[in-house]
Amino acid sequence: MQKQTTGLAPAALRVGIDIGGTFTDFVIFNPHSGEITTFKLPSTPHDPAQAVLEGFERISKQLPEDRNPSALAHGNIPRITIIHGSTVATNALLERKGSSAALITTRGFRDVLQIGRQNRPELYNFASQPMEPLIPAELRLEVDERVDRFGEALVELNDAQVDTIVEQLKRPVLGDEERQRPAIESVAVCLLFSFANPTHEQRIAEKLRGAGFFVSVSHEILPKYREFERASTTVVNAYVTPVLDRYLQRLEEGVKQFGISTSQRARLQVMQSNGGSISVSEARQAGVRCVLSGPAGGVVGAQFVGETVHLQHGSKQAADLQLLTFDMGGTSTDVALIDGKPQITTDANVGGHPIGIPLLDIHTIGAGGGSIASVDAGGALRVGPESAGADPGPACYGKAAISGQLPVKSEIRSPLSAFRYPLATVTDANLFLGRIPAEYFLGGEMPVYPKLAEEAIARIGNQLGLKPIETALGIIEIANAHMERALRVISIERGHDPRDFTLLSFGGAGGLHAADLARRLKIPRVLISPYAATFSAFGMLAADTIKDYTQTVMLPGNSPYEALAARMDILLKQGQRDLTREGFSSNDIQLHPALDMRYRGQSYELSIPFEQDFIIRFHEAHQYHYGYARHGTEIEIVNLRLQAVGSVPSPKLAEQPRGSPACAAAIIDTRPVNFPSGALDTPLYRGESLACGNQIEGPAIIVRSDTTILLSEQDQARIDCFGNLVIKIHG
Repeated sequence: MQKQTTGLAPAALRVGIDIGGTFTDFVIFNPHSGEITTFKLPSTPHDPAQAVLEGFERISKQLPEDRNPSALAHGNIPRITIIHGSTVATNALLERKGSSAALITTRGFRDVLQIGRQNRPELYNFASQPMEPLIPAELRLEVDERVDRFGEALVELNDAQVDTIVEQLKRPVLGDEERQRPAIESVAVCLLFSFANPTHEQRIAEKLRGAGFFVSVSHEILPKYREFERASTTVVNAYVTPVLDRYLQRLEEGVKQFGISTSQRARLQVMQSNGGSISVSEARQAGVRCVLSGPAGGVVGAQFVGETVHLQHGSKQAADLQLLTFDMGGTSTDVALIDGKPQITTDANVGGHPIGIPLLDIHTIGAGGGSIASVDAGGALRVGPESAGADPGPACYGKAAISGQLPVKSEIRSPLSAFRYPLATVTDANLFLGRIPAEYFLGGEMPVYPKLAEEAIARIGNQLGLKPIETALGIIEIANAHMERALRVISIERGHDPRDFTLLSFGGAGGLHAADLARRLKIPRVLISPYAATFSAFGMLAADTIKDYTQTVMLPGNSPYEALAARMDILLKQGQRDLTREGFSSNDIQLHPALDMRYRGQSYELSIPFEQDFIIRFHEAHQYHYGYARHGTEIEIVNLRLQAVGSVPSPKLAEQPRGSPACAAAIIDTRPVNFPSGALDTPLYRGESLACGNQIEGPAIIVRSDTTILLSEQDQARIDCFGNLVIKIHG
């Protein structure tokens, strides 16, 4: 159901920002005019805030004087709200470039991070090595304390021992005297059964914070049982949060010229991994909640657009909405499944590190427009997971290459530039095959060089003994195979039939591959929004503020409803209080309580809405997910869970009047484009000139100012009344 809300600030100018590996996207919604504008800037990996600040400068120049963000400091115009998705925390974790951190835990449990679940990451690889913990053994410290599962203190915490550890952490050299380490910046605290009684953790945290450390405490981050997942989540937060904190501080300082930090009429939010946004102050304390910040915006946008189209086509409810989301950017591809609503998991694994807080269930692979093609030691063509990113980018970008870090043995020089261009990527293959018209790339604002793409692809082809056309088609085929496998993981491997779904494609490169991927999986239709190239940033405009709360209780399933309601009331009041503090009215607050339940003897739980018939709902959910239910078997209630939602006003998608199916006036050129079947004369349509009711027969290329869409010869497409391109897949 689409939300109805008065919102925090009905007149607020809303800006969504998504930092990707190649481009940083901006979407601006003006609630007064209903206008939505978008643009992209190349990302600046050395300083991600730089691209964001350049975008703000551009926004301020384009807006009328009375809507200029710098005027906000005078308090004479409605508030501006900025929702920002960033890969800063993600990259810090994946590249292991987080802060220098230590762990304090109960004596005897310092190796929980090392032991984990004792699972082998590669079952049939006898030489496989487990992921190294983020915190080395010498920085995992123990204290003498013990609390039992009921929260009773068996061994009291020794404050003098904690003081000794604090002094030890202040020293730059720890453990082995031969090995120098940077000064400890943050400390994770995870004691056994602290979710039942956090007193000891609170005392340790107080001393550490008094000494100037950033402290990540398990009862604040994830107060639930399962020691390994709780410790891992707490450590990830300690590892990435100082990095994110420095970035957000840099960003806040940089945008002061626009009044963002100095005006109370301005609001800066950060997208989190559960599909909602949180305040900057929260993000600077809980960076673990932002590890899937960017991709989450895309899933929220897919839900919003999918519901809008779904309801407009006559459906009375959104519960039967079925979408596979396909987000192909420059560096990676993110896929997710929406079955009525986006799927949430508390069993995520990012970069080999379990994270137990609620996250959108997003599967990510290293396949994007910048994925590098290379020839491996066995003479086979490979594509990705390495990416050329924004710098140096694909060969056709015309930037200097990185030497000694890429899987390319030789280099070529182009007469077009003094730079060297050794990188052949998926984007280069699409450009060389004619699928990206060079003169229309990013609306013609960013020059690309087909000759450089051809040289890079020819070099790979020479190693393979293939013609450039064959090499380019091979690069596309391998990239598509990677992305098809990802879509299978989140659909077929989880019991869903792709033939029942619509593929909603977005990301700057998604439109070039979506139809072929749908054909491989027999998905009947593809939906591509007019905001596809900046869709994650667009989705952030529709993102509510969401807060998650969890408390382990370990109660029998036959516990009286009233007794459970009394316990749940504590979480309900906290959620209401926290959202009210952020300015939400009671009309805009929704509270969704749930119970994590399982049959006695099981290891993992299902989350069931907390209602009078929760036992019946649990049996039904178990039957649906696992194919059986055990009526009469003892049930356990493991956790109380609450999702508190503060609804914000979403952008309205304007409907266009229906016109004629004919759209010949939108054709800007006809040129040969290479398909597996050969070169075909293919019309190019200007996407902005297409109107509701227009129909397009493949082959065709739809050129928009920020993306390109490819139709094969057997495909048909139409424009719906919201400007979406709906492709009917054949073959």
